[in-house]
Amino acid sequence: MRRTSHEDLSGQHRPAAIRARLGAPYRTEYVSDAVLGAIDGCVTTFAVVSGAAGAGFPGRVALILGLANLIADGFSMAVSNYQSIRAQQEFVEEARRTEEFHIDHIPEGEREEIRQIFQGKGFVGPVLEQIVNTISSDRRLWVDTMLTEEWGMQKAGHRPLRSAAVTFLAFVMVGSVPLLPMLDSGLGLQRQFQIGIGLAGLTFFVIGMVKGIVMGRSALRAGLSTLLTGGAAAGLAFLVGYLLRSAFGVGGI
Repeated sequence: MRRTSHEDLSGQHRPAAIRARLGAPYRTEYVSDAVLGAIDGCVTTFAVVSGAAGAGFPGRVALILGLANLIADGFSMAVSNYQSIRAQQEFVEEARRTEEFHIDHIPEGEREEIRQIFQGKGFVGPVLEQIVNTISSDRRLWVDTMLTEEWGMQKAGHRPLRSAAVTFLAFVMVGSVPLLPMLDSGLGLQRQFQIGIGLAGLTFFVIGMVKGIVMGRSALRAGLSTLLTGGAAAGLAFLVGYLLRSAFGVGGI
């Protein structure tokens, strides 16, 4: 959590500042989509390169496999993200229709739900009844309150297409980093792989640091955690490639 000075906190909680903040439209953050795509892109692409190196394939083969995986897996991940967010939106829309139906047909039952929700928050007597009357007098506020309090839904949500695009771009851009050494045919496979390790390790660390900064956590710890996660995946892929090479005599294509 980021530390904020008392002066800054006081400024942020003046009546005018609070009014402006609460009155501003909800902002949808796509940092999580970008971080998810970037980490997965670098991990999976470097895992392919590691597996190819472990199997002893030439650099051009590792490049072809990496590029194919980069586009296909990036697109698959973007589609999955789109479908997930769209399914959530459809669920919210169905819940809203359900609440509107209940308000139309059993308004007193819905008023009682509002009453018990805020009673559970400690409101009683005339204050509680005033809250119930205020909320139930505004249909949209009534439905929004039920969605938040009864269904546990957030008001702000991601746009499926934008989330998918952010995920795909982050996946492809960051995932292409481990493939850069493979473009230099003058380097041997061993040298290409060594440079790829350095680039991938640096990328993992930087992504982790960015994630830590955005989340208000230790950038160093987040960077090391992401580096270890990506390194473990790449190491496992290299081991599998090496074992398959030994078992089936593949490699050196």
